[in-house]
Amino acid sequence: MKKILALVLVLSMVFALGAFSASADDAIVLKIGVSTAETDPRNIAAQMFADEIAEKTNGAVKAEVYPSGQLGGDGQLVESLAINDGTVDIVITDASNFGTIVPDMNISGLPFLFSDFDAAFAFMESDVEAAAEAELLDLTGVHVLTHYSNGFRCVTNSKGPVETPADMKGMLIRTPENQVIMATMSALGANPQPLAFSELYQALQQKTYDAQENPIPIIYNNKLYEVQEFLSVTNHIYSGLCFAISGSAWDSLTAEQQEIVQAAAKSSGEWQSETIRQQTNDLVANLEAEGMKVNFPDLAPFSAATQSVIEENALGISEDLLTALAEMNKEAA
Repeated sequence: MKKILALVLVLSMVFALGAFSASADDAIVLKIGVSTAETDPRNIAAQMFADEIAEKTNGAVKAEVYPSGQLGGDGQLVESLAINDGTVDIVITDASNFGTIVPDMNISGLPFLFSDFDAAFAFMESDVEAAAEAELLDLTGVHVLTHYSNGFRCVTNSKGPVETPADMKGMLIRTPENQVIMATMSALGANPQPLAFSELYQALQQKTYDAQENPIPIIYNNKLYEVQEFLSVTNHIYSGLCFAISGSAWDSLTAEQQEIVQAAAKSSGEWQSETIRQQTNDLVANLEAEGMKVNFPDLAPFSAATQSVIEENALGISEDLLTALAEMNKEAA
């Protein structure tokens, strides 16, 4: 592991000068990589961010949004950002996708951690999450400027409604290359196999997988209802997203430009997160209208089945952070 981290730091230095682009008029152009379709609120919000920084810097700083995995899937985007290889300057992805680099970044993705959006939003702005993100900054130079939301993850499949964990036994389910999500699916008895999101629709269409799990807005906005018949609202994991910028891109900005970029990220994140909250409430009816069969199982057995993910802590989250999380939950109770 030490050799890998050393390589990350060396590559960061090698590619630091090339990690952001400049056009002929010397404007700084930041490349934003997103894995989901253009209609996803995170892409719409990213374009809002791009418009705001271009306006407020008088064109000195611009951003280009690359949706649908054009710059790579989430795993590739996280790796590229961490080593500053010049592929991407800003990534909007699940916080726990950074868990392969900093294990403590898995903490926001632990199963059944939050009961609602308010609790989830509060955690993403908490000292616990900030501590994990500080580790990420120290190791890679990646700055998390704000948080977007992906919503609560739910299971869809082509076999039948999921009413209990027993219904997931042996189910071949697509997940992102995300340790905590894969561990959660395994604890529920499923067989998780990672695949880039850009390849998911076709894989489901070809019946390569039985199932997948994603938040309701992702399921609707990416038309997964066309290739999956059943939606079970399991809400097994909240996916808080990091709006993260590479160290070299951040350092290329003046102090004034950094303030503008930070503020634009925050305002776009507020809009995006509230949009996801609203869509989560509204889009179930739309999915039913598109022909999906929707059920709301009792979540207690699912929560009980996944407690091993937290208790065994194979994800490597530090005990100090888990203790801080427990104290935070005790205060909120």
